[in-house]
Amino acid sequence: MYLEQPSEENFKILLDEIAEHLSIVNRTIMDPDDYDLNQYDKLKAMYDMIKRQGNLSVQETQAFLEELRTIRK
Repeated sequence: MYLEQPSEENFKILLDEIAEHLSIVNRTIMDPDDYDLNQYDKLKAMYDMIKRQGNLSVQETQAFLEELRTIRK
């Protein structure tokens, strides 16, 4: 899977993977339409960090959710 190139499809993949890893129940907050494709680099950086971290603490999960809020439209 090549996610380096910003695209709508890759954006959706990143959001789905992040939602899965963070165990987000309310997936409506991960709707790609609510995010700007110009924020792809930030979202990709978050995705990479989450993948490297593995298991996240409650505080880390909360921090990622806060960061997601800042990049939403």
